[in-house]
Amino acid sequence: MCNSGFPLVVDIKRDSLEDGPGIRTVVFFKGCPLRCTFCHSPETQDPKIDIAFSERKCLGCTRCADSCPQGAIDLSTTQRINRVKCTRCSQCVGICPGKALRRIGRFYPVDSLVEILMRDLPFYRHSGGGVTLSGGECTLYPKYLESLVKSLKARHVHIVLETCGYFNFDVFSRRILPYIDLIYYDVKIADPGTHSKHTGKTNEKILDNLRRLLLEKPAVVCPRIPLIPDITATVENLSAIVGLLVEAGAENVSLLPYNPMGIEMAVNLGRPKPHLPEKFMSPDEEKEIHDTFQMALKANNERQDSRFTSVSLTDKRRSREWKQKTSRSI
Repeated sequence: MCNSGFPLVVDIKRDSLEDGPGIRTVVFFKGCPLRCTFCHSPETQDPKIDIAFSERKCLGCTRCADSCPQGAIDLSTTQRINRVKCTRCSQCVGICPGKALRRIGRFYPVDSLVEILMRDLPFYRHSGGGVTLSGGECTLYPKYLESLVKSLKARHVHIVLETCGYFNFDVFSRRILPYIDLIYYDVKIADPGTHSKHTGKTNEKILDNLRRLLLEKPAVVCPRIPLIPDITATVENLSAIVGLLVEAGAENVSLLPYNPMGIEMAVNLGRPKPHLPEKFMSPDEEKEIHDTFQMALKANNERQDSRFTSVSLTDKRRSREWKQKTSRSI
């Protein structure tokens, strides 16, 4: 199989119960227009191949240093890889006996990916599940995605799309939206300046796309708010987001409890360790935030008509761990 080309896929997670209705297979595409300081999947940001190094898995055998044609392995440092010298050729990965080195990113032609996804068709049909397209940001690749969703829909597969909302709406509406059954749409930060500080982009396009989606196809859109302590999970931000969602005509929202599993991956990629909490939220913390959101929603509803019908707290507490345990090498 060809291993060069775009888009690259980080992982294919089968048997998922948390990325949409029923039993699902989730495709994590590589590449994202945002650079969130709190990203829980930093390996999906760069559209190109990454090499990750896990110090705790390293056996100290020095085979990687002996094999590297660029001399990019520095055994005197805890991160091992000189990221300036490294060309991401992946030669070190194949000879690492402890699996401390990992190549992230693989290209699948559409037909090959569809064949993999259709292996679990009986599970989709029995459970009301299907395929979830995630990332990174899968809408970065509209031509590829259009071919993929057309092929899946021709086989009557339910399709969920997860997005940060930063895409060309006209292209998305024409090439992708007609084939999507459900959209999980992230709304992270209400204030444009704070949004830019923590994601690298303003939220103008994201909010405009959300408004247009809710006008064009409201039944398929489910806004989500990732709860990041002291960043998104503040009274001020949640109250402001309530106003934005009500104004846009949203009818529901999901709150996603904080996931710290991206901290280790950021370090494995040679990046500075993020200044984030290293523990999951406690049930009491989650409930407090949920209650805060409900109060803000109630206060907003008293000021204007709202079509809001539900606020859910999504349990993705073990998402990264489950992903690592159940993802099958294809």
